[in-house]
Amino acid sequence: MSDFATLRLEQGGAVATITLTRADRLNAINLAMFADLDGALDAAIAGGARALVLTGEGRAFCSGLDLIGATPDGRVPDALGPIVDDYFNPLAMRLANLPIPILTAVNGPAAGAGCSLALAGDIVVMARSAYLQAAFVNIGLVPDTGASWLIAKGAGRAKALEMMLLGEKLQAEDALATGLVTRVVDDAALPAEAVALATRLAEGPTVAIGLIRRQVQAALTATLEETLKIERNHQDIAGRTRDFREALTAFGEKRAPQFEGR
Repeated sequence: MSDFATLRLEQGGAVATITLTRADRLNAINLAMFADLDGALDAAIAGGARALVLTGEGRAFCSGLDLIGATPDGRVPDALGPIVDDYFNPLAMRLANLPIPILTAVNGPAAGAGCSLALAGDIVVMARSAYLQAAFVNIGLVPDTGASWLIAKGAGRAKALEMMLLGEKLQAEDALATGLVTRVVDDAALPAEAVALATRLAEGPTVAIGLIRRQVQAALTATLEETLKIERNHQDIAGRTRDFREALTAFGEKRAPQFEGR
């Protein structure tokens, strides 16, 4: 377990779990959390993690930007653009470009930038009582941390505009029906489901999984021709891995492959 002020990093085998620990503030984001997240991601990768779980402590996943305690002096600056440039956008890109898969275990409310963090997972598992809320408009702001892209790509234009213009809560079952999340489970079952899925990812062909993440991200805006080129180049890389050779050997020996992540 690593020591961070706003989160806890635990690593069990090839699965790393980052738990936001500002439970008294519903895990609201302050500027210190950005540095902690960056450090925790570095530590997880350095520790050999092949899958990452992101979740929250207590009754919330993440309630978004801490409007009271975002900065040490407790004041939200008048100009928010530089904060988005320096903190929110780099985090969104760091998560998108991570070489290992991310599973978000949404244990409670995920609002504002917390909604963005929840939807940044490659696999999003929600507790039945949890909800998403693109609540930016409720305080006179616009979506950030990739929320516009993530929601529009996942749910389509009409649902994205409804969520962002009205700022209403989207319950877990409705989020599943719109295609924004992967699975909804009973609250008590969330930790075990998250660990089981993350373990399955961690035991998979890590190089191929990382390429799939990048491939799907590119396909959301690329043409068919561009996507075919990306697939070709990624297949060339994947075909040179030890994991692919192991899969061929395992197929011939009629057994399950034992992937090493390289």
